[in-house]
Amino acid sequence: MPPLTRWRFWLLSLAAAAGIALTLSLGAWQWGRGQQRLALHAAIEQRMALPPLAAHDYLAQAGAPAALHRPVRLVGQWLPEHTVFLDNRQVEGRPGFYVVTPLRLANSDRVALVQRGWAPRNFVDRSVLPAVSTPAGEVEVVGRIAPPPAKLYQFGEASSGPIRQNLDWAAFRDETRLALVEGSVQQLGPPSEGLVRDWPPVAAGADKNFGYAFQWWALSGLIFILYVWFQFIGPRRRAVRRA
Repeated sequence: MPPLTRWRFWLLSLAAAAGIALTLSLGAWQWGRGQQRLALHAAIEQRMALPPLAAHDYLAQAGAPAALHRPVRLVGQWLPEHTVFLDNRQVEGRPGFYVVTPLRLANSDRVALVQRGWAPRNFVDRSVLPAVSTPAGEVEVVGRIAPPPAKLYQFGEASSGPIRQNLDWAAFRDETRLALVEGSVQQLGPPSEGLVRDWPPVAAGADKNFGYAFQWWALSGLIFILYVWFQFIGPRRRAVRRA
């Protein structure tokens, strides 16, 4: 083998080995991430199956990552003057609002931010609020601890008033001067008060990681096949034709 050909052979071999090692390791990393997501999802499902927390336990555990998605049973009074309608939220492809109302807990000055449910939009006049009733007096709310409502992309500055695109927890606390409990509560139960409580399921998200893992491993296999073809099979076929 001439020196130039030998150098070319070893250079391509080194590049192929590096590419295979890199893609194999990236695939393994994505696979590990997928397994971690599955374990986290299993832990969340275990929390969701636990008995509901009472108010004092909720106050003690709210804000802790281990408390997310735990059921709660709260008693208090709605503060309807601070209700916010989060726009452009869809349920079964229908646009509408997520309705968020603070709940002042009984025998406390603390306030839980409750995502009460979804209501459809008025297609004739976007500024018309949906017909949502808010019971007066003491109410009982069954739900689960959740992060604040997810934020959508927003043009311009944050809006104020009852209809908003997003709700920033810290800014809302400063705006209302309420003693908000960190995070929020998603109310559960059948439709009532003009609201549907069909919340998106908590997804594991592992399928995406597993898909990436197989893509990296397929690329690793492709590099190996191309290396074998161009370094061994191709040259031998050409040599046979010349013979």
